[in-house]
Amino acid sequence: MSTAQAIFRSYRAPRAVARDFRAAGADEATGLGWLFAACILFFIAQLPGLSRTSHLSDGEMPLFGLALGTFFGTMLLAPILFYVLASLSHFMANALGGQGSITDARLAMFWGLLASAPVVLFQGLVAALIGPGQQATLVALASFMVFLWVWLNSLIELEGAP
Repeated sequence: MSTAQAIFRSYRAPRAVARDFRAAGADEATGLGWLFAACILFFIAQLPGLSRTSHLSDGEMPLFGLALGTFFGTMLLAPILFYVLASLSHFMANALGGQGSITDARLAMFWGLLASAPVVLFQGLVAALIGPGQQATLVALASFMVFLWVWLNSLIELEGAP
């Protein structure tokens, strides 16, 4: 199954997709690939909004500077944060009786991030075309809900008792 098919299948059956990845032998390297792919897509999703901000500021905030700061945060700081959050979710799952490994928790979070990337890309377009407002907030909430749906269901599947 292609990654795109797995992403869209995750919206309907995230636990089944997580099971399939476990059966296929997904490991730490696979999760790292998902994480960096998601971070790249999240960075790309921010570019239209940054361009809007730069344009509306009449050049006071150059696009290059905005993009560079966003790149630094998205590609260097965010992965560290996601690793920490995945580790915390593993410890919480273990406290609640989970039997998975820390790699399982990372796979669940990183897959949730990658699976939510199409909605995050749409969110970036909405932020650029419409600007701040209720519509942008609604799409941002939808992208976060997609992430939570896939992440938590994958976490339950991968951290659950064998």
